[in-house]
Amino acid sequence: MNKQIIKLIQGTHHDPFQVLGVHFCSPDERIASIRTFQPHATGVCLLIDGQSRAMQQTHQEGMFEIELDSSTLQDPYLDPYSYQFQITYADGSTHSCNDPYRFLPVLAEQDRYLFNFGTHYELYRHMGAHPAMFSAIAGIMFRVWAPAAARVSILGDFNGWDGRTHPMRSLESSGIWELFLPGLGQDEPYKFEIRTQDGTLLKKIDPFQFFGELRPKTASLTRGLGEYQWQDNEWQLHKKQTPPYDQPMATYEVHPGSWQRDPADPDRFLTFRELADKLIPYVLELGFTHIELMPVMEHPLDESWGYQVTAPFSLTSRYGTPEDFKYFVDQCHLNSIGVILDWVPAHFPRDAHSLARFDGTALFEHEDPRQGSHPDWGTLIYNYGRREISNFLIANALFWLDIYHIDGLRVDAVASMLYLDYSRKEGEWLPNRYGGRENLEAIEFLRHLNSVVYDRFPNTLMIAEESTSFYGVSKPTDIGGLGFGFKWNMGWMNDILSYFHLDPIHRKYHQNNLTFSIMYAFSENFVLPLSHDEVVHGKGSLISKMPGDNWQKFANLRLILLGMWTHPGKKLLFMGCEFGQWKEWDCKQGLDFHLFSESGYHEQCRDFVRELNTFYRAQPSLWELDSDPSTFQWLDLEDRANSIISFARFGRDRRNHLVCLLNHTPQTLSNYRLPLPGPGRYEMIFNSDCGCFGGSNLMTGQFFQAVSDPHGQTGYYCLVTVPPLAGIILTPHREDPLTQSSRP
Repeated sequence: MNKQIIKLIQGTHHDPFQVLGVHFCSPDERIASIRTFQPHATGVCLLIDGQSRAMQQTHQEGMFEIELDSSTLQDPYLDPYSYQFQITYADGSTHSCNDPYRFLPVLAEQDRYLFNFGTHYELYRHMGAHPAMFSAIAGIMFRVWAPAAARVSILGDFNGWDGRTHPMRSLESSGIWELFLPGLGQDEPYKFEIRTQDGTLLKKIDPFQFFGELRPKTASLTRGLGEYQWQDNEWQLHKKQTPPYDQPMATYEVHPGSWQRDPADPDRFLTFRELADKLIPYVLELGFTHIELMPVMEHPLDESWGYQVTAPFSLTSRYGTPEDFKYFVDQCHLNSIGVILDWVPAHFPRDAHSLARFDGTALFEHEDPRQGSHPDWGTLIYNYGRREISNFLIANALFWLDIYHIDGLRVDAVASMLYLDYSRKEGEWLPNRYGGRENLEAIEFLRHLNSVVYDRFPNTLMIAEESTSFYGVSKPTDIGGLGFGFKWNMGWMNDILSYFHLDPIHRKYHQNNLTFSIMYAFSENFVLPLSHDEVVHGKGSLISKMPGDNWQKFANLRLILLGMWTHPGKKLLFMGCEFGQWKEWDCKQGLDFHLFSESGYHEQCRDFVRELNTFYRAQPSLWELDSDPSTFQWLDLEDRANSIISFARFGRDRRNHLVCLLNHTPQTLSNYRLPLPGPGRYEMIFNSDCGCFGGSNLMTGQFFQAVSDPHGQTGYYCLVTVPPLAGIILTPHREDPLTQSSRP
């Protein structure tokens, strides 16, 4: 036993319970020994039933021990080992506490097995720091996974951040370490001290922390999953019964730290409770169906925008408490607004206090930098082939859906996960076992992730930010797809932005940029994004990309948005683009809402977005069959000379279709032949050139009669006035008996 005691004192023992707590000293178990290691104590007394017994200091480093009749510890009405320590320190102060080493292991063998096998999907209910009660004693149960560690201890104010004081127990071959600290409450800062096999001491935050200190501090805080009285039952029921594919979806992308700041203190972030009172009414007024939040997980660097996550289960402390965020999500749901989170399973930062070489080995990442180091971002790549890591990430996705009632995850940087040679030169990557460039482990992880998410949370929005032509990103896994619900259409985004950047006089040479996306628009379930990535790093704001004077810039902005909203696919627009913010986005500042008082253009632009969303949501032709190619028909895609395209959109009721014309030059055309899908009289129902939006208001007439004569790709046309840099939308006139009987 003396060797075991020395190992514990030296901080190399993997199971302190073999030394500390109660041990029997005789074969008949009549004599018991109780040991405690208190390196800061000058004396320790054992308290049983109000009686104090002095303990003997057996090692000068702080080991105290007492032997007594084991019957002293027996009481059928109490914990059989019910006792406390009264500890005296050098300054004369005393402290009474329960012994952490008298509590038996709690984590079930089945839980350990499922984790090591990679299928413990509610791992977050067991790992990390959870409030718990044993033998009527409240405290915190700590668990962490560090299979290669020689010793793991808990550090905190409660032990002077001394790793010798609270070493944890290793739960056999699972790699999990466990310790219950009685008497510990909420919001106590803590870390894990990990002794590696070579004797190095690492101070790490909890990979499963649910909350942490505000940067630049990095400690985890003892805070469990919490209890919140959700009020969104009606929303949840509707979501379960309503697949998202045939529903309108217009998403407002938000960075919660820079949508708006406190006017009295511009350096202060608004809390999610404050954002609930300000952001939700704004989004509701503009008619968006969803809010997509850039990552809200804990991250050390503001300039990473949350995409370099150090604690995937932890709400960042920048924007208030977990309860504040739950309130925000709840209020969104009560106002029929869905909430999507950006989620980052592709990589993590190298910060010493976080996941990198967590137990002294490449635990979460790959050992070989050709697999484990991301060349673009200087980050580390998760080892998806390790079952515990796959389990960690899948449980993390489910955590946000379960605990915070999130409606969807936009999975960041999927392309970097799919290919082993992503952003790497020859010789800088390792091929898969078949000699190919596909990351087979990552592909399997994504399929596993999506299948589990859809099984447990049907109709969740699983959205891939994926920029390549990888097959079947939004196809079911049983036909070889990745199993996502949606995929960002990055090709459309690049084509349309490069087109609108051109002076209108040159656009006729680039008509293909407008039309090519329809060639593949129905190959996936697409989301059309104009996201934060397009308005940073010198790219300029969306409005600043538009050519011409201010009038033309705003006309172009209305036109690109109208083209986006009438194109097949769901929609996403980054904050500030809705009113034409001039400067590019800065994560350190709030949006320039003061522009509304400086120029009418900005308010008119916001009004346009509001009316566009209202129109979009009222027109099933624009969303109910987004992935069906029969719902789109080119009317004329070859009018290159005028840089005009026209097309029709159909819903289930093909009679109530829409005819869309988009003019990409500042010229006004009279008596322009607009092809129509069929005969009858048509009515104009939307015009981006309307004076109320800041347009020229040049459109004349509201009703247009179809002429039976082939034009474009159809057998009918009508004559219209085409306004400059604008789009118009017609529909069969519903009160016209002729049109009612002859609609296609």
